[in-house]
Amino acid sequence: MAATLPPLAMLGVGSMGGAILTGLARRGAERIAVTNRTAEKAAAIRLDGVESIALADEPDGNARAVAGARLVVLGVKPAGIVDLAREIAPHLEADAVVVSIAAGTTTASIEAVLPASVAVVRAMPNTPSHVGLGVTGVAGGSRAGDDDVALVARMFEAVGDVIALEESQIDALSTISGSGPAYVFLLIEELTATAERMGFTPEQAATMVQGTFRGASELLAVDGAAPAELRRRVTSPKGTTERAIAVLQEARLGDTFDRATAAALERARELAAG
Repeated sequence: MAATLPPLAMLGVGSMGGAILTGLARRGAERIAVTNRTAEKAAAIRLDGVESIALADEPDGNARAVAGARLVVLGVKPAGIVDLAREIAPHLEADAVVVSIAAGTTTASIEAVLPASVAVVRAMPNTPSHVGLGVTGVAGGSRAGDDDVALVARMFEAVGDVIALEESQIDALSTISGSGPAYVFLLIEELTATAERMGFTPEQAATMVQGTFRGASELLAVDGAAPAELRRRVTSPKGTTERAIAVLQEARLGDTFDRATAAALERARELAAG
Protein backbone atom coordinates (compact mmCIF):
# COMPACT_ATOMS: atom_id res chain seq x y z
CA MET A 1 0.00 0.00 0.00
CA ALA A 2 1.38 3.42 -0.94
CA ALA A 3 2.21 5.75 1.89
CA THR A 4 -0.45 8.41 2.38
CA LEU A 5 1.81 10.96 4.07
CA PRO A 6 5.28 12.34 3.27
CA PRO A 7 8.22 11.84 5.66
CA LEU A 8 7.47 13.23 9.10
CA ALA A 9 9.13 13.80 12.44
CA MET A 10 7.58 14.15 15.87
CA LEU A 11 9.73 15.83 18.50
CA GLY A 12 8.47 14.93 21.96
CA VAL A 13 5.81 12.26 22.36
CA GLY A 14 3.59 12.80 25.39
CA SER A 15 0.11 11.41 25.92
CA MET A 16 -1.52 13.34 23.07
CA GLY A 17 1.48 12.89 20.81
CA GLY A 18 1.34 9.16 21.45
CA ALA A 19 -2.27 9.01 20.31
CA ILE A 20 -1.43 10.91 17.14
CA LEU A 21 1.63 8.74 16.51
CA THR A 22 -0.42 5.55 16.80
CA GLY A 23 -2.87 6.85 14.21
CA LEU A 24 -0.07 7.93 11.90
CA ALA A 25 1.64 4.56 12.16
CA ARG A 26 -1.62 2.89 11.11
CA ARG A 27 -2.07 5.25 8.18
CA GLY A 28 1.48 4.98 6.95
CA ALA A 29 4.09 7.50 5.87
CA GLU A 30 7.26 7.39 3.84
CA ARG A 31 9.18 7.72 7.10
CA ILE A 32 8.33 8.47 10.73
CA ALA A 33 11.05 9.51 13.18
CA VAL A 34 10.32 10.51 16.77
CA THR A 35 12.46 11.83 19.58
CA ASN A 36 12.16 11.75 23.35
CA ARG A 37 14.54 12.82 26.09
CA THR A 38 15.17 9.46 27.74
CA ALA A 39 16.05 6.00 26.49
CA GLU A 40 13.16 4.64 28.55
CA LYS A 41 10.60 6.78 26.73
CA ALA A 42 12.18 6.02 23.37
CA ALA A 43 12.08 2.27 24.07
CA ALA A 44 8.41 2.46 25.03
CA ILE A 45 7.49 3.35 21.44
CA ARG A 46 7.02 0.00 19.76
CA LEU A 47 5.28 0.77 16.48
CA ASP A 48 6.12 -0.73 13.11
CA GLY A 49 7.74 1.75 10.77
CA VAL A 50 8.64 4.25 13.51
CA GLU A 51 12.25 5.15 14.30
CA SER A 52 12.47 6.16 17.96
CA ILE A 53 15.45 8.30 19.01
CA ALA A 54 16.57 8.96 22.60
CA LEU A 55 18.17 12.38 22.97
CA ALA A 56 20.06 11.18 26.05
CA ASP A 57 21.94 8.78 23.75
CA GLU A 58 22.00 11.02 20.69
CA PRO A 59 22.06 14.73 21.63
CA ASP A 60 21.72 15.74 17.95
CA GLY A 61 18.75 13.42 17.47
CA ASN A 62 16.30 16.23 16.71
CA ALA A 63 18.46 17.38 13.81
CA ARG A 64 18.58 13.84 12.39
CA ALA A 65 14.84 13.36 12.86
CA VAL A 66 13.88 16.50 10.91
CA ALA A 67 16.36 15.91 8.07
CA GLY A 68 14.27 15.08 5.02
CA ALA A 69 10.96 15.51 6.89
CA ARG A 70 8.16 17.45 5.21
CA LEU A 71 6.01 17.44 8.36
CA VAL A 72 7.57 18.26 11.73
CA VAL A 73 5.33 18.03 14.80
CA LEU A 74 6.46 19.85 17.94
CA GLY A 75 5.08 17.78 20.82
CA VAL A 76 6.91 19.29 23.80
CA LYS A 77 5.27 21.41 26.50
CA PRO A 78 4.22 24.96 25.50
CA ALA A 79 7.08 26.60 27.40
CA GLY A 80 9.64 24.73 25.28
CA ILE A 81 8.08 25.14 21.83
CA VAL A 82 9.92 28.26 20.65
CA ASP A 83 13.28 27.05 21.97
CA LEU A 84 12.81 23.72 20.18
CA ALA A 85 11.87 25.50 16.95
CA ARG A 86 15.02 27.62 17.25
CA GLU A 87 17.15 24.48 17.79
CA ILE A 88 15.91 22.68 14.67
CA ALA A 89 15.71 25.76 12.42
CA PRO A 90 19.08 25.19 10.68
CA HIS A 91 18.23 21.55 9.95
CA LEU A 92 14.73 21.88 8.46
CA GLU A 93 13.97 21.24 4.81
CA ALA A 94 13.12 24.41 2.88
CA ASP A 95 9.54 23.21 2.26
CA ALA A 96 8.95 21.81 5.76
CA VAL A 97 5.67 22.42 7.55
CA VAL A 98 6.13 22.78 11.30
CA VAL A 99 3.08 21.80 13.36
CA SER A 100 2.55 22.92 16.95
CA ILE A 101 0.05 21.13 19.20
CA ALA A 102 0.83 23.40 22.16
CA ALA A 103 -1.92 25.52 23.69
CA GLY A 104 -1.33 29.24 23.91
CA THR A 105 1.68 29.37 21.58
CA THR A 106 1.05 31.47 18.48
CA THR A 107 2.28 30.64 15.00
CA ALA A 108 3.92 34.09 14.86
CA SER A 109 6.17 33.30 17.83
CA ILE A 110 7.33 30.10 16.10
CA GLU A 111 7.71 31.69 12.67
CA ALA A 112 9.99 34.32 14.19
CA VAL A 113 12.75 31.75 14.83
CA LEU A 114 12.39 29.70 11.63
CA PRO A 115 13.60 30.23 8.05
CA ALA A 116 11.23 32.32 5.93
CA SER A 117 10.46 29.37 3.63
CA VAL A 118 9.14 27.17 6.45
CA ALA A 119 5.38 27.22 7.08
CA VAL A 120 3.86 26.90 10.56
CA VAL A 121 0.46 25.37 11.32
CA ARG A 122 -1.13 25.29 14.74
CA ALA A 123 -3.30 22.33 15.73
CA MET A 124 -5.58 21.67 18.69
CA PRO A 125 -6.49 17.96 19.04
CA ASN A 126 -8.59 16.54 21.87
CA THR A 127 -8.34 13.44 24.04
CA PRO A 128 -10.77 11.19 22.09
CA SER A 129 -7.95 11.10 19.53
CA HIS A 130 -6.70 8.22 21.70
CA VAL A 131 -9.53 6.06 20.31
CA GLY A 132 -9.52 7.49 16.79
CA LEU A 133 -12.56 9.70 17.46
CA GLY A 134 -10.83 13.02 18.02
CA VAL A 135 -11.71 16.47 16.79
CA THR A 136 -8.74 18.61 15.76
CA GLY A 137 -8.74 22.26 14.77
CA VAL A 138 -5.97 23.34 12.38
CA ALA A 139 -4.97 26.91 11.53
CA GLY A 140 -2.20 28.11 9.27
CA GLY A 141 0.22 30.88 10.15
CA SER A 142 1.12 33.78 7.88
CA ARG A 143 3.38 31.64 5.64
CA ALA A 144 1.12 28.57 5.38
CA GLY A 145 -0.73 28.08 2.13
CA ASP A 146 -3.92 26.11 1.59
CA ASP A 147 -1.90 23.06 0.55
CA ASP A 148 0.12 23.19 3.78
CA VAL A 149 -3.03 23.33 5.92
CA ALA A 150 -4.62 20.53 3.87
CA LEU A 151 -1.54 18.36 4.40
CA VAL A 152 -1.69 18.87 8.17
CA ALA A 153 -5.43 18.19 8.14
CA ARG A 154 -4.75 14.91 6.32
CA MET A 155 -2.29 13.97 9.05
CA PHE A 156 -4.80 14.56 11.86
CA GLU A 157 -7.54 12.68 10.00
CA ALA A 158 -5.60 9.62 11.18
CA VAL A 159 -7.15 10.19 14.63
CA GLY A 160 -10.58 11.65 13.84
CA ASP A 161 -12.33 14.66 12.35
CA VAL A 162 -10.59 17.89 11.38
CA ILE A 163 -11.82 21.48 11.21
CA ALA A 164 -9.76 24.08 9.33
CA LEU A 165 -10.19 27.57 10.78
CA GLU A 166 -8.47 30.89 11.39
CA GLU A 167 -5.92 31.04 14.19
CA SER A 168 -8.06 33.65 15.95
CA GLN A 169 -10.65 30.87 16.47
CA ILE A 170 -8.29 28.26 17.92
CA ASP A 171 -8.75 29.30 21.55
CA ALA A 172 -12.53 29.30 21.13
CA LEU A 173 -12.38 25.85 19.57
CA SER A 174 -10.38 24.65 22.56
CA THR A 175 -13.27 25.59 24.88
CA ILE A 176 -15.64 23.36 22.89
CA SER A 177 -13.81 20.32 21.50
CA GLY A 178 -10.67 20.64 23.62
CA SER A 179 -12.36 21.01 27.01
CA GLY A 180 -15.61 19.41 25.85
CA PRO A 181 -14.77 15.84 26.86
CA ALA A 182 -14.47 17.06 30.47
CA TYR A 183 -17.97 18.55 30.23
CA VAL A 184 -19.32 15.19 29.04
CA PHE A 185 -17.49 13.30 31.77
CA LEU A 186 -18.92 15.70 34.35
CA LEU A 187 -22.47 15.02 33.12
CA ILE A 188 -21.81 11.28 33.28
CA GLU A 189 -20.34 11.65 36.76
CA GLU A 190 -23.34 13.58 38.08
CA LEU A 191 -26.00 11.35 36.49
CA THR A 192 -24.19 8.28 37.83
CA ALA A 193 -24.25 9.78 41.34
CA THR A 194 -27.99 10.42 40.95
CA ALA A 195 -28.56 6.78 39.94
CA GLU A 196 -26.67 5.62 43.03
CA ARG A 197 -28.77 7.91 45.24
CA MET A 198 -31.83 6.21 43.72
CA GLY A 199 -30.58 2.91 45.10
CA PHE A 200 -28.66 1.39 42.21
CA THR A 201 -25.25 -0.14 42.83
CA PRO A 202 -22.20 1.68 41.44
CA GLU A 203 -21.86 -1.05 38.81
CA GLN A 204 -25.49 -0.79 37.76
CA ALA A 205 -25.32 3.00 37.69
CA ALA A 206 -22.17 2.95 35.55
CA THR A 207 -23.71 0.49 33.09
CA MET A 208 -26.89 2.55 32.75
CA VAL A 209 -25.29 5.95 32.39
CA GLN A 210 -22.24 5.10 30.31
CA GLY A 211 -24.27 2.82 28.05
CA THR A 212 -26.89 5.53 27.59
CA PHE A 213 -24.36 8.22 26.68
CA ARG A 214 -22.49 5.88 24.33
CA GLY A 215 -25.71 4.69 22.70
CA ALA A 216 -27.17 8.17 22.34
CA SER A 217 -23.98 9.46 20.69
CA GLU A 218 -23.93 6.54 18.28
CA LEU A 219 -27.62 7.00 17.47
CA LEU A 220 -26.97 10.66 16.72
CA ALA A 221 -24.09 9.71 14.41
CA VAL A 222 -26.04 7.01 12.57
CA ASP A 223 -29.52 8.54 12.35
CA GLY A 224 -28.50 11.87 10.86
CA ALA A 225 -31.30 13.81 12.56
CA ALA A 226 -30.59 16.95 14.59
CA PRO A 227 -30.14 16.50 18.35
CA ALA A 228 -33.33 18.50 18.98
CA GLU A 229 -35.29 16.09 16.77
CA LEU A 230 -33.89 13.02 18.51
CA ARG A 231 -34.73 14.60 21.85
CA ARG A 232 -38.29 15.21 20.64
CA ARG A 233 -38.67 11.54 19.70
CA VAL A 234 -37.79 10.50 23.25
CA THR A 235 -40.02 13.15 24.83
CA SER A 236 -43.62 11.93 24.65
CA PRO A 237 -46.22 14.66 25.23
CA LYS A 238 -47.21 14.82 28.91
CA GLY A 239 -44.82 11.96 29.67
CA THR A 240 -42.06 11.42 32.21
CA THR A 241 -39.22 12.66 30.00
CA GLU A 242 -41.09 15.86 29.23
CA ARG A 243 -41.37 16.56 32.96
CA ALA A 244 -37.65 15.91 33.46
CA ILE A 245 -36.62 18.07 30.49
CA ALA A 246 -38.69 20.93 31.89
CA VAL A 247 -36.67 20.81 35.12
CA LEU A 248 -33.39 20.74 33.19
CA GLN A 249 -34.46 23.71 31.07
CA GLU A 250 -35.24 25.67 34.22
CA ALA A 251 -31.51 25.41 34.96
CA ARG A 252 -30.80 27.45 31.80
CA LEU A 253 -28.10 25.10 30.54
CA GLY A 254 -27.44 27.33 27.53
CA ASP A 255 -26.49 30.23 29.79
CA THR A 256 -24.36 27.92 31.93
CA PHE A 257 -22.42 26.65 28.92
CA ASP A 258 -21.99 30.21 27.64
CA ARG A 259 -20.47 31.25 30.98
CA ALA A 260 -18.32 28.14 31.23
CA THR A 261 -16.81 28.52 27.76
CA ALA A 262 -16.31 32.26 28.29
CA ALA A 263 -14.34 31.48 31.46
CA ALA A 264 -12.23 28.92 29.60
CA LEU A 265 -11.59 31.39 26.76
CA GLU A 266 -10.52 34.08 29.21
CA ARG A 267 -8.06 31.66 30.79
CA ALA A 268 -6.69 30.64 27.38
CA ARG A 269 -5.97 34.28 26.59
CA GLU A 270 -4.28 34.76 29.96
CA LEU A 271 -2.01 31.78 29.23
CA ALA A 272 -1.21 33.08 25.75
CA ALA A 273 -0.27 36.45 27.22
CA GLY A 274 2.13 34.77 29.65
